[in-house]
Amino acid sequence: MAHLNIVLHEPEIPANTGNIGRTCVATGTRLHLIKPLGFSLSEKALKRAGMDYWKDLDVTVYEDYEDFLGKNPGAKIYYATTKGPRTYVDVQYEEDCYIMFGKESGGIPEEILYENQETAVRIPMLQDIRSLNLSNSVAIILYEALRQNHFEQMQMAGSLRNYEWK
Repeated sequence: MAHLNIVLHEPEIPANTGNIGRTCVATGTRLHLIKPLGFSLSEKALKRAGMDYWKDLDVTVYEDYEDFLGKNPGAKIYYATTKGPRTYVDVQYEEDCYIMFGKESGGIPEEILYENQETAVRIPMLQDIRSLNLSNSVAIILYEALRQNHFEQMQMAGSLRNYEWK
């Protein structure tokens, strides 16, 4: 079974990474964290942040971007950035692709974006807005990739506790 992959390049805010981790658990998506991290991944710190689902998360931590590339040779990577030349709906996400997001204060380094222009994507927004919240950006693009892959193996219908849908 193929999995989508979310990559956080040097994330700084633990609550964002926690929200993203929860979204990854809910969608069967792998999470990749590239150091340095702006927080501790100790069990105590994770519990304090309310991340009791972290034990269910498929997460890998890398020392730096080069370590990530070396351990994922041939990975198809999309780079989410406010500087992207095309929107996130203008590409076709493969079922095992990687979608990378940068740190909250500065995004993905421009030299990485410059080297990967053909797979840099953006979420449209008004011109005066600097960026969206990182966890919201991940959810927007991840769910588009899931939609394009037909929500493979995901529960598609909800149920009421006391009633049946007509």
